[in-house]
Amino acid sequence: MSLKNVVKVALAGAIVYGLYAATNFGIGFYELATFYNPEKITENFRSSAEKFPHSIVKTAEPWHFKRADQALELPETYTYQEQEHSFSELLEKSGTTGLIIVKDDTILYENYFQGEQAGDKHAMFSVTKSFVSALFGITLEEGLIDSIEDPVTKYLPELVGSGYEGVKIRDVLTMSSGIRFNEDYGDFLSDVNRMSMTIATKGSLDEFAASLSREREPGTFNHYVSVDTHVLGMIITKVTGRTLTELLIEKIWHPVGMEFDSIWMIDGEGMEVAMGGLQVTLRDMARFGRLYLHNGNWNGMQLVPEDWITASVKPSAPHLMPGANNPGSDTPYGYGFQWWTPENPRGDFMASGIYDQFIYIDPTTGIVIAKTSANKKYVDPDTPRAKNPTIHAFQQIAASIAVVDQPTVTAEAKD
Repeated sequence: MSLKNVVKVALAGAIVYGLYAATNFGIGFYELATFYNPEKITENFRSSAEKFPHSIVKTAEPWHFKRADQALELPETYTYQEQEHSFSELLEKSGTTGLIIVKDDTILYENYFQGEQAGDKHAMFSVTKSFVSALFGITLEEGLIDSIEDPVTKYLPELVGSGYEGVKIRDVLTMSSGIRFNEDYGDFLSDVNRMSMTIATKGSLDEFAASLSREREPGTFNHYVSVDTHVLGMIITKVTGRTLTELLIEKIWHPVGMEFDSIWMIDGEGMEVAMGGLQVTLRDMARFGRLYLHNGNWNGMQLVPEDWITASVKPSAPHLMPGANNPGSDTPYGYGFQWWTPENPRGDFMASGIYDQFIYIDPTTGIVIAKTSANKKYVDPDTPRAKNPTIHAFQQIAASIAVVDQPTVTAEAKD
């Protein structure tokens, strides 16, 4: 072939590749730009697998809850800020798609709304972080990580020169990395939306993490940075040589007996979106809550180290403590290792995601509550956030269940 023809072929190939890349970018841009459209989120949050690349967290032999003969009657009201509010109105306004309440391995209440069904895999967003925390604790227990006091660059030298250089793993676990990051989902140009665009256009989240800079001294201020969880995922995959999906299947999904497959969104390099990419069914969210209710022990198997769970759900420094007037935090909630505590905790804790996803656990009453949602007004600046009212409602539901006789139970709960 002549040099002229070689150049023509190379040029044609470059054009085809360029068109392919531009098309993929355009599709990814469109899917992301419309993903949070208020009129579409209800369906989008349970159908991400049709829109974005993902891995599959395969189930094996399921373990089933029992079910009460008679479903729990939800309270008509709850108290918040010294006033009574309608609980059904809270569910409606927060766009609830699923709600389950479990005690003593028995489903007391389970219901679905807005067309959701028991087998639907719902976007959990930042509830994913708490699953990653469990994997991190397991990896630490296995001796693959020496200490959470180590700097992240001990395991990720590719982050030398970034804002993460010199930051301890502990500070990453507690959202105290000091990284400059705008987590405003309502600002299209925010860091969190640029990060989402990286995912949608098949970019590398590892590279995105390496591009971030620091604005504060690590370990001094609780500022929510979703990419911190991605860095934890990077460490796990680096020291194990395995994907987060493989580890989740082996360490949690199969031993627990999750009922349904899950999906985990991945970036252009095949890395899981550690900070918010899991889509899980409501009952399997409750199973994960049961695992933490029992301090990581599943029917005699210690799947997650007990001391890790204890450390994960209890704030360990002044800037991590709950309280509306904490000068070291930009949130009224307490924070542990990728787990939240309420503003007024009583030993309870929760995993929480945007648009009002929850796994709430109250060891004092033995209650687990999971909620999936598609809150159409989540980013509306004129609409009060539902997170704090929801937590108050959960606390009151748990307290009320604990003082009444429980109904009899029948067969296993399954479809």
